[in-house]
Amino acid sequence: MRHRTVGELMTTDVVNVRQDMGFADIAKLLAEHGITAVPVVDDADRPVGVVSEADLLRKEAARLDADWLLPTLHPQHVGRDKAEATTAEGLMTSPAVTARPEWTVVEAARAMERGGVKRLPVVDAAGRLIGVISRADLLRVFLRGDRAIREEITGDVLIRALGIPPDAVTAHVVDSRVTLRGVVERRSMIPVAVRLCRAVDGVVEVSEHLEYRVDDVDSQAPDATPSRRDRLAP
Repeated sequence: MRHRTVGELMTTDVVNVRQDMGFADIAKLLAEHGITAVPVVDDADRPVGVVSEADLLRKEAARLDADWLLPTLHPQHVGRDKAEATTAEGLMTSPAVTARPEWTVVEAARAMERGGVKRLPVVDAAGRLIGVISRADLLRVFLRGDRAIREEITGDVLIRALGIPPDAVTAHVVDSRVTLRGVVERRSMIPVAVRLCRAVDGVVEVSEHLEYRVDDVDSQAPDATPSRRDRLAP
């Protein structure tokens, strides 16, 4: 199986800013491009942080009205440095949580979860910015057609990985949900097949209605009674 990589899914036309860009210019850039965050890069195009709408709003939230009518928004409730910042360097959240183009969707999703972020700047081996991967980009793997998923499961999982003849087990795929039907040689192959199918990009659910010829799971039990599936054995 070949998982889709960050490099295949990322956006390469990346809007970014330098550390000295001002608050108003950043806000304007976000609005013009219809984005919610922008990487901040140094002179070598290496990401050093990210400025998001949330970062800009935190600064705004720290501003008091003239009559102090909003005491809960006093700067003591917001990082003073960020409240007083006027450039990307002070406004940004840093360090930047980054991804590599060879990462799988799973690796990128885990990095987002650990970092509590919705997007990751993608960097090359030298740490230079080459793209951005977002949650929406990762979800694109679930837009794969049922036919593509079925062909990958049949060819890569059942035939090549497990050595199951193509006429022994069929994979039915509807709305990215997979149902396996047929007969496998050994009972122990069933959970393996299900697990591998779940790992295929785009699969949201796997169910099985598989028979087996040899019970190599309970065969050691002294009083084991043959199951319905065991009766398939000659």
